Amino acid sequence: MTRTSYRLDELPQLVGRELGTSDWVDVDQSRIDAFAQVTGDHQWIHVDVERAKAGPFGTTIAHGYLTLSLLPCMLASAFSLRDSRMGVNYGLNRVRFPAPVPADSRLRGHFKLLTCEAIEKGVQLTIEARIEREGSDKPVCVAELVARRYG
Repeated sequence: MTRTSYRLDELPQLVGRELGTSDWVDVDQSRIDAFAQVTGDHQWIHVDVERAKAGPFGTTIAHGYLTLSLLPCMLASAFSLRDSRMGVNYGLNRVRFPAPVPADSRLRGHFKLLTCEAIEKGVQLTIEARIEREGSDKPVCVAELVARRYG
């Protein structure tokens, strides 16, 4: 997929528009297990393949926070800000996980610029992230990211 590149001074005119769509990201059981190991969240619905077969989804599912943690790599493949020397996460306004992510899913993010405000030496952006699962009509995560980028 071709990644779109923008300049910081172009962003105010892009409010309300899609900035880009990420590459697909594989979410397999090994990634789910690694996330469980790092976070200490070993709930059976995520890591016990045999027990999960009899669970509500028929398989293990990814942690919601694993899905959320994929946003940086998705953002990086969706678009770039070519004159930004540094960016920092400033927070999240809201996050929802409307659908599960079964093991062996492929996800990708769609990013829309909601706001762009001038701050000292940069801009503060609010970006809607909508993560889709291949083969599903319902998003698996919808979040408003707040980021600061400095030129």
